[in-house]
Amino acid sequence: MTISAPALERRTSVYHSAVKRSFATLKQSEQLAELMAKSLSLPASGGWLVPVSRLHASDTELITKLSEWRRENYFAYPSQFPVTDERTTAWMNDRLLAVADRVLFLVLDKHGKPVGHMGFANGLSADRTLEADNIVRGVKQGNPGIMSEGMRVLLDWAEEKLGPEQIFLRVFSDNTHAVEFYKRLGFVEDVLLPLRRSENGETISFSPVQEGDSAPADKHFLRMIYRPERAAGKTMILTAGPSISAAESWYALDATQTGWNSKWSGYLNKFESAFKEYVGVEHGMLTSSCTGALHIALLALGIGPGDEVIVPDITWVATANAVRYVGATPVFADVQEGSWCLDPVSFESLITEKTKCVMPVHLYGHPAEMDTIVAIARKHNLYIVEDAAPAIGAECNGRKTGTYGDFAAFSFQGAKLLVTGEGGILLTSNKDLYNKAYSIWDQGRRPGTFWIQDQGYKYKLANPLAAIGLGQLERVDELIEAKRKIFEWYDEGLAGFAPVQLNYEASWARSIYWMSSIVVSETASVSRDELIKQLKSRNVDTRPVFPAISQYPIWERRQEAQPTAARIGRQGINLPSGVCLKRDHIAYVCAQIREILGDS
Repeated sequence: MTISAPALERRTSVYHSAVKRSFATLKQSEQLAELMAKSLSLPASGGWLVPVSRLHASDTELITKLSEWRRENYFAYPSQFPVTDERTTAWMNDRLLAVADRVLFLVLDKHGKPVGHMGFANGLSADRTLEADNIVRGVKQGNPGIMSEGMRVLLDWAEEKLGPEQIFLRVFSDNTHAVEFYKRLGFVEDVLLPLRRSENGETISFSPVQEGDSAPADKHFLRMIYRPERAAGKTMILTAGPSISAAESWYALDATQTGWNSKWSGYLNKFESAFKEYVGVEHGMLTSSCTGALHIALLALGIGPGDEVIVPDITWVATANAVRYVGATPVFADVQEGSWCLDPVSFESLITEKTKCVMPVHLYGHPAEMDTIVAIARKHNLYIVEDAAPAIGAECNGRKTGTYGDFAAFSFQGAKLLVTGEGGILLTSNKDLYNKAYSIWDQGRRPGTFWIQDQGYKYKLANPLAAIGLGQLERVDELIEAKRKIFEWYDEGLAGFAPVQLNYEASWARSIYWMSSIVVSETASVSRDELIKQLKSRNVDTRPVFPAISQYPIWERRQEAQPTAARIGRQGINLPSGVCLKRDHIAYVCAQIREILGDS
């Protein structure tokens, strides 16, 4: 799969933003509760990786300890000079806390005592590489294995939260103890970088040899690249799974400790406002689920008994259930072959005098063809409610999902792109519709009173869940890039393999690939269901694509399955797509699919 130049430029921009935002979040702590909420636990040793932050800049005892460690390990640094507490304080403020692409973690033992430090630098490179830096064990005795564990946790954290193309480090080639330590962690030797020694008073520095300088080098840096051998497939590779960062952890703790009484809605307001701004709509209300949001939307539009609402024949049952909740009848339209979303031709063919609304679903992160759907709906005076549950950030012709309909609903359920455990949001840019929906959402209450003027419902989100959602939203572009990268790995691993077909995005769309999915050929040597079964036995968790939901026995009106929906529902599989998955996991999944299906 060839990545276009604009897509690469976008990915680099997102990566740089992730580095700057993540490192700034870690370094801004000024109170201990916030600091520990943003720390990384070391479960094997009971220790912690604690980010050096503003709080530490005034910790004189720590400054003295860091100075001692620098003096003891001077030989490992390219610049060697007399170390004082004053210089260490200046370094912390000017060369660490003030530098956007550098971060340092203290390694604390199980008693909370610092025994070393490690971090990253040079995170804003054009090639999206990241350098492991300042790895020092300050306490030589006790806590066996804590530095190795700390490095593994830190490297995993960087891969998951930042997504660099490569992690590397530089170590003096004659520091054999350190070289072997890094090899055990999964670093491999790359190239030798010649250095030239220079002296300036009491300071000795080693700097790169300039091009064209033929004199022998005084010393060498060994560049090492992180390429661990992962035992993919030893444990179950799940279809989904969230990534929770320092921001979510701190916001949730803050909401739990202080977000009550006069502050009960602090994170609700922030999350709701930020989400509206991200999508590009004027009004919104957070809900306990996307299903609840869809229900409110239909109630606010006055949809009820005797009305028909057109929904796609492939979706989660909640889309059509919301129609039943208001007493209306769901009518099932076919889906497009490529997008798996509502087929505009099928949609228009099913419109009758009873049709009041259409509910396109942006399935598995791919947008429906909204420009055409909107034109048809407006021609027939139909309302539009976008079920955008799994498609936060997806785009149709450069326009975000959630901006086309009279209403749009998104999900924050625990497997979605952004998670709060359970939750959703209802959006609209129509003030009158918003006021109707708000009254329904608020138990039918007259604003500012306890007078109930309409039938209402209880579909509200809790403040601590909104706190998690706010942290997730701050990382939305990073999470989307992680999903798209996973799809690219599947494309590489299954390229040219005829028995399966990946669900590529349409030319007019930008999918977030919430789920990377395949269709298994009807002529494959193994059926779709048997493939799922065999993959499960090899520790690959998958799930079948939704069947043609028109065939559920729960609908009062019976309807034949739509042909494209029926075929995709019979042959489709959602592959492991969690944002924490690494290339090795995807390579393993692809290898198992190829082995099970053979050359059929």
